[in-house]
Amino acid sequence: MFYRESGRFATSHADLLARLPMREDRIILVLLLCVAYLVVPNVASAYLLGTILTPLLILSLAALGLNLVMGFAGQASLGTGGFMAVGAYMSYKMATNLPDLPIIVVFIVSGVIASAVGVLFGLPSLRLRAFYLAIATLAAQFFLEWLFFKVPWFWNHHPSGVVSTPEVFVLGFSMEGPANRYLLVLTIVVVMTIIASNLIRSHVGRAWMSIRDNEVAAEIIGIRPYLGKLTAFAVSSFYCGVAGAMWAFLFLGSVEITAFSIEMSFRVMFMIIIGGLGSIAGTFLGAAFVVLLPLMLSVAPRAIGLSLSTEAVSNLEIIIFGLLITFFLIVEPQGLAKLVATGREKLRAWPYPYLQ
Repeated sequence: MFYRESGRFATSHADLLARLPMREDRIILVLLLCVAYLVVPNVASAYLLGTILTPLLILSLAALGLNLVMGFAGQASLGTGGFMAVGAYMSYKMATNLPDLPIIVVFIVSGVIASAVGVLFGLPSLRLRAFYLAIATLAAQFFLEWLFFKVPWFWNHHPSGVVSTPEVFVLGFSMEGPANRYLLVLTIVVVMTIIASNLIRSHVGRAWMSIRDNEVAAEIIGIRPYLGKLTAFAVSSFYCGVAGAMWAFLFLGSVEITAFSIEMSFRVMFMIIIGGLGSIAGTFLGAAFVVLLPLMLSVAPRAIGLSLSTEAVSNLEIIIFGLLITFFLIVEPQGLAKLVATGREKLRAWPYPYLQ
């Protein structure tokens, strides 16, 4: 590391409880945000902005929502794709029936509706645990897929069942360009990440982690497990609903149920397993890994002179995902976030390894 922590002491409770107590860490974060807002939109190509960065940020938000209920509250959930579909279809209905409603309000309301649906399907968590709860949320995924596929009202009775989203405006400015959409998605993700970071450090987040670690002990010290579980499902579904609305409006430009199938639920779950359960930074690391791995697999063979078919690359991707998930579950359950933290600790102690 190019800076040390020795000799630095907190002089107030605010300093002691700060999310980033080191001034250098805060400077690095500000620099990263400046690059993301000022450099990337002006330098990156339309392909990079619209095909890689925008879906990466949206999936990071969905993974963050899932991590809140699985990583911090310890409740299994396999219905992420269904809750994203709720946000997508509800935002489409509001945008078409109330065209004068600001798109940010549309996203928020669709997230609230997804939150209510999440609470409804989270009720089994009051009686079920682990594998049985996972099956209950999986049933929610299949039911929501069936609902949005069979009820034409959700897609305004369009013959094909696939509908295009209206043009997106924010404060009178069109968000049709890839750079504009990227900036809007980035802003929403940054704001909701800050909210999630503060939430898990509040009494609500501490209650979630207490329930995750030992539900009986949490109840003994005055925490209400039922309320905590339902709150976790509500907040998680809200994040997934907003992510689903952005996926439809700011990435696909259309609403179709196949985009929110069970494969989406597993894809988001892989992100938090590989990135690290119970870690916000791990959520973004896992999302970047899952999104960028297929691109690297398609480019790497050609870089070394190999010619692989699309089917071979797809199968190789599945094999690598399976091996990595097995590796992280057995060797490092805390995922990439723990590996990064370990590397950081080694750099902090270098060149004095005996300090570790």
